[in-house]
Amino acid sequence: MSSLKVLLCLLLVFVAHGSIAWYRNQPQAAGPDVPSGKLRSLSFAPYHAGFSPIAQKFPLPEHIDTDARLIADKTYTIRTYSVRGGMQPTPEYARQHGLNMMMGAWLGDGHPENKVEIQSLIQAANQHPDVVTRVIVGNEVLLRKDMDIDTLIAYIRQVKQAVKQPVTYADVWSSYMQYPQLFQEVDFITVHILPYWEDEPVAIEHAADHVEKIVRQIEEKARSMGVDKPILIGESGWPSVGRQRGAAVPGVVNSARYIRDLIQVANRHGFDYNIVEAFNQPWKSHNEGVVGANWGLLDIDREPVFPLTGPVQENPDWLQQFGWAAALSLAAAGIGRRALQHLAWPKLTAYLLLIQVFSGCLVHLADLSWETSYSVWQQAYTLIMICGNAALAGLLLIQVYAAVVERAVPAPCRAALQTGYLLFMALAVAKTYLLAFDGRYLSFPVEQFTIPAVGIAALAVCRRLGDLTTNSGAEAGKYSGRLAFLLGLGIFGIVAGETYSFMSAYDFIQAHPSIGEGLPVALGYTLQNRQLLAWLVCILILALPYWPKPSGKPQPAGDARISGEPQ
Repeated sequence: MSSLKVLLCLLLVFVAHGSIAWYRNQPQAAGPDVPSGKLRSLSFAPYHAGFSPIAQKFPLPEHIDTDARLIADKTYTIRTYSVRGGMQPTPEYARQHGLNMMMGAWLGDGHPENKVEIQSLIQAANQHPDVVTRVIVGNEVLLRKDMDIDTLIAYIRQVKQAVKQPVTYADVWSSYMQYPQLFQEVDFITVHILPYWEDEPVAIEHAADHVEKIVRQIEEKARSMGVDKPILIGESGWPSVGRQRGAAVPGVVNSARYIRDLIQVANRHGFDYNIVEAFNQPWKSHNEGVVGANWGLLDIDREPVFPLTGPVQENPDWLQQFGWAAALSLAAAGIGRRALQHLAWPKLTAYLLLIQVFSGCLVHLADLSWETSYSVWQQAYTLIMICGNAALAGLLLIQVYAAVVERAVPAPCRAALQTGYLLFMALAVAKTYLLAFDGRYLSFPVEQFTIPAVGIAALAVCRRLGDLTTNSGAEAGKYSGRLAFLLGLGIFGIVAGETYSFMSAYDFIQAHPSIGEGLPVALGYTLQNRQLLAWLVCILILALPYWPKPSGKPQPAGDARISGEPQ
């Protein structure tokens, strides 16, 4: 009967967790289907796992062939960014798979390399006029400040004289506004509009309208200069994973919704577009973090991230993840089944619920962190965090069980728990200050610290927070107090750093030139960030047991009394 009681409580916990997971991952409407399920154009960078332009490991011909075939039913045109670096066979494979090309030349701050790239662009465009329908001279060169405007214009004119295709230059829309002479030089105007990356980030609900507003501004600026040329949105899209910016939340459903909404605006307004991008690019995480690696229609394994037609699930793997969490809970309950049989129904249900919460957090951590680990070092760190969280969860379960049955915790377990929390706090301090000083591309690591934060909450409910500090020794107590102070200070640092990152951006300054006008706006964007707020709550909880008590004296090191024992 006692074993049956444990199983029935587990079943109740599983039903509750499964129902919540099922409800949260119901297929969602993401807007009208993409006509024929095909986009007009996709950015095409056929870098597979382990390949990177940073490491000078360029795509192989078979990669280009395979990837062109994969997206032939998803787009009519591909946009490339370089003529060399393994991309030379692209026109032949594009022709073979029925794709047109917008061929781009990559220009940087190396003058001799730029000359070679331009000559290669001219040669390829003239050799493949049936496939290469448009030519792009440079990508965001002005934004990166790799080249002055006069040198860029000279390259544009050189290519225009040498090829028959229409020629353009691609950059963020504000670069065209800053250098209006570009309107005169190009055959069609190519601007990048990425609502997520705007200096004033745009929520998904208003993202398509924002694009339409920017296109109108570009048209008005061009007309003011006597220019009436077609407009191409050379890059637009939405990340499926990563760091939130203001109200701009990465997500699978949001990514699908943005593309579908953009197409409606493009059809209504009559401009052309190119979606960034065909495939997720792990190598971009080197400079742009997790969010930079996750803009693709297909992931690095060439599996669809979301469909272009029909409803979309935020997490199609939720059932598998729930199964793993349930299996972990079953294993933990099996190990402690004899002890659990003696608990009353309410305490047993609450304890099994805590086990399931820990299991779910651990599975989520493992899944998200491993999927967003793009190097050996990142994978090693992920494994360490999974093992650390699992060990801490085990120690916390021992501690909570002791509180439930009103017993003392063995000294080695208590010491191990105290040491574990100090290590997690030290890591939280490091991550907090990295986010405060240079957080533009860093994700908020909430999933890595959820188990420690939930553990502190559980100990607080059991009135056993003192177990994290009692008898920890003078040195450990001193360090824990300092770490708690640094975490508290880091809260203000993150808010200040995030707010300053908005206020120091060029477009933001143009829109809000005075500090008095800009500060409330920037602070508003900061406080809209739910990921940031979740991290602040997380570190507040982590620091809670270690703040100095307003009254009373701490127990001296080596005190034999144990919280929870009769005295």
